Amino acid sequence: MRRLLIISLPLILLSLQACEGYFGKKTDLEFIEKPNFQLRDIAYVPVQPALENFSQPTDILTGFDELLYVVDAGTEEIVSIDESGRELGRFAVTGVKAIAQDRKLDLLAIGTVKRDISGTEFDLTCIYRIDLHGDNSYGIREAEIVNMITHPFYFKSTFSSSDADVEFTDIAILDDNRFYVSRQGNVQQQFGGPDDAILLFDENDEYVTPVAVTSNGSLYNNYFKEPSGITTLIQPPQISANGPDDFIYTSMDPDGVIKAQYIQLVETEFGLSYEPRVMEVDTSKADGFMTFPYRFDQPSGITVAGDGTNHIFITDAEKDSLYLFSINGFEGVRPPAGYSSSKYVMVSFGGTGNTLMEFNRPMGVAYKNEIVYVADSGNGRILRFKLTSDFD
Repeated sequence: MRRLLIISLPLILLSLQACEGYFGKKTDLEFIEKPNFQLRDIAYVPVQPALENFSQPTDILTGFDELLYVVDAGTEEIVSIDESGRELGRFAVTGVKAIAQDRKLDLLAIGTVKRDISGTEFDLTCIYRIDLHGDNSYGIREAEIVNMITHPFYFKSTFSSSDADVEFTDIAILDDNRFYVSRQGNVQQQFGGPDDAILLFDENDEYVTPVAVTSNGSLYNNYFKEPSGITTLIQPPQISANGPDDFIYTSMDPDGVIKAQYIQLVETEFGLSYEPRVMEVDTSKADGFMTFPYRFDQPSGITVAGDGTNHIFITDAEKDSLYLFSINGFEGVRPPAGYSSSKYVMVSFGGTGNTLMEFNRPMGVAYKNEIVYVADSGNGRILRFKLTSDFD
C-alpha cells in the first residue's frame, strides 16, 4: 500500500529557512515576486516511495488504457507501470526520448533509426508506432513496431546531410487520432517548412502540414523557435470526448521572452487560423502568470490535466522546478471555499537536489487521478505528488 508523506506547514517553513528559497537557487528571478509562503497550507506533497528503478527517465505518459509509460533514455526502453508503481514490462526502442498514446491505444515514440545513405550511415530522428494488441492479450509485453515516420522522407524523397541534424522533440494527440509533432533544426526545408516547426499528421501517420500562425494580422510560417514540448487538451480519461485542435507548446529558444504559449485554432471570415491565445494578466486574481516574461529557462515537459480541472503542468530542466497554471495562464490553484484569500494559490515548487521535493533536470510530466508524476531525469527516478486540498 502506498504511503503519503504529508508535510505540515511548520516543517515547510523550517525547510524554507534552511535553503535559498522554496523554488531553489536556479528559480530565483530577481524581478519576479515570490509567492507568499505563509499560504503554503495548500501545496503539493510527495507520495512515497519514489520510483527509482530507472536510469535516465525523460518522459512519462498516463495512457488512455489507464496505465503509465516511462521513457528511460538511459536504457533506451519504454517501461510500463501501474498506478502503484509496479513494473509490467519493458520494450526496447532505439534512441527513445518521448512518448504519446492515441485513442486506438497505440504508442507513438520518438526515437532514432540508422539509415545507410549513399554509403554513409546516419542516425535519423523518427516516430515509431507501436501496437500493444497481441493475439490473445494486451500490453507492453505484446508490443510490436508497425510503422515508422523517418525524417525527412515523410515530405520529400531526397536527402542532405543537414537533415541528420533535425530532431523531433514531442508528440501531442488530437481527439480523432491526428497528432502534432514538435521539430527542431537549423535549415529551411523547401517543402516541409522550417526545421523549427510544429507539424500536423493524420490518423494514418500521413504528413499534413507545418502549422502557420497568424499574429497581429500577419501570417508566420516560421513562428516557432526551438519547440521542445507540446500538449493538447485531449488527455485521459477522455477516451471518447471531443475537443479543440488547440495546443500548448514550450520553447528552448535561449533568446525567447515567452517560452510557453497557448495556440488556438479559430474560425475567421477567411477560414480556420492558428493564433496565439491572449492570456489574462490580472494581479488581483494571481501573483504569477504562464506568459510572464522570462518565466522559464528550459521548459522541458508539459501536460494538461484531463479531469476537467485543466491544470497546465510544466517542468523546467534548468530551474529544477515544477510549475502549475490554470488554463487561462494564472499560476496556482483556486483556493477552497472560506479560504483567507480569493487569489490563486501558488503551488509550484522545486530546487536542485535529491530530496523528495527537489529535482535534477526534471523532464516529462504526467497527471492521473489527482497525482502528478515527474520524470526526475538527473536523479534516475519518478516522483509523485498530490495537492493537500485533494486529500479526502
